[in-house]
Amino acid sequence: MRELPAAARVYIGCAALAAALCAAPALRLGAAAPWTCVLTLGVLHGLCERIRRCSMITGSARRAPGPDEPPEAFPPGWATPVLLAGAFLLPPPLAALVAVPGALLAPAARPWRATRRVWHTAELALAAWTAAHVFRAAAPAAPAAPPFPELLLPALAAAGAFCAVLVGLGGGVLVLAERHPPRTAWRGPAARLPLPHLVHGLTGLMMAVLWHSAYGPPAALLVLLPVHLTCWAFAQYQREHAAHQATVRALVQAVDIKDRYTRGHSERVGRASVLIARELGLPEDRLEVLRFAGILHDVGKLGVPTRVLCKDGPLTPEERRIIELHPEYGHEIVRGIGFLGEARAAILHHHERMDGTGYPYGLTGSQIPESARVVAVADAFDAMTSTRCYRRARPVPAAVEELRRCAGTQFDPRMVRALAAALERYGWQPGEVAAGEERAPDPVRDGRGNVPPTRADRPGARRGAAR
Repeated sequence: MRELPAAARVYIGCAALAAALCAAPALRLGAAAPWTCVLTLGVLHGLCERIRRCSMITGSARRAPGPDEPPEAFPPGWATPVLLAGAFLLPPPLAALVAVPGALLAPAARPWRATRRVWHTAELALAAWTAAHVFRAAAPAAPAAPPFPELLLPALAAAGAFCAVLVGLGGGVLVLAERHPPRTAWRGPAARLPLPHLVHGLTGLMMAVLWHSAYGPPAALLVLLPVHLTCWAFAQYQREHAAHQATVRALVQAVDIKDRYTRGHSERVGRASVLIARELGLPEDRLEVLRFAGILHDVGKLGVPTRVLCKDGPLTPEERRIIELHPEYGHEIVRGIGFLGEARAAILHHHERMDGTGYPYGLTGSQIPESARVVAVADAFDAMTSTRCYRRARPVPAAVEELRRCAGTQFDPRMVRALAAALERYGWQPGEVAAGEERAPDPVRDGRGNVPPTRADRPGARRGAAR
């Protein structure tokens, strides 16, 4: 187990001491203090923390950090509205106490499990204490007294203060405990946390207003139900999206293992496909699908015998026919993967040509699915601009000029124009030769002196046909 650095121990100890000093005045409030409210909110916060981390509810999308991952220095969750409701309803010392039960009872990852709990308790208590002070400074009256709209700005200010304390303290512990560079320790949380905490602030304000209304605390607790359902749905979305990404990675890794020559090619084709799609103004959901299409366009190579796929010499006519089956193999492999959508059509038709001389079905023009026309251009572009062991890469301007020359016969001119415009806007990082391979002294060219733009594989001098 790694030892917690001394500077981090001092930092966490100071935070815990500061939290204790902030909560200490609560002892002087006596029986007149709203202890029932403190106890109710504290128990509710504890329950929320347990539910938020329960694998039966959130699945693998929400888990404790692993042994080598940073501590949960920035814990935005659906329990946050409870703490902010406490900041709106209670004096600052009591608001700090609301955070204690949930933070102490929450599961903590190794290493430094006890220290993590102390840290989590301290940062939440200090954030709640600060939010309560900010809220009272902006809205001195009780939440039930002024009209509801007048409480919106104070509530948002308090939520902002709550977030600022978490960002500030959390960045410090990442630097001292996890050795994060200071220039990046605060950047991610500072960009990620404000909006969720502003929403939590409004939710906490609704709880506080209902708490003092004629409906009482039970109505306030019902506010958490839609919040929980929203967080649960988002967790399920994250879980499903992670599963999609893992499926695609597994398929790409399988292709790379079988044909080391294509390593990195699939990812770059996916990136170029997104550039084209973005330039065409396609919606965001289609951008993701076209990225998958580009990444998986050669997955059918898993069905091609390795002896044919890795043959050094020219292919025989029979071997060429086998290679030309890889789009159909790929379509069969991904047929049952529902989230790929139109990517399946791109995998099947990315070797079709606008003039009908492509394969597997010889489609022409608009008969070729739009996604396949996008991937065809992206595939050819990366093939020309990537250095291979048998030829050097062509410069990007030369590759674009070759695509333009073949537009209308082999490629969709609209896709070629979109790629050219996107390259001018964003640029391109060409692919390098695979590890362990040597560059040839001169590029291998076809009869016209050009590298054939359709060849995402080795040219005929080494492997036969364009594949």
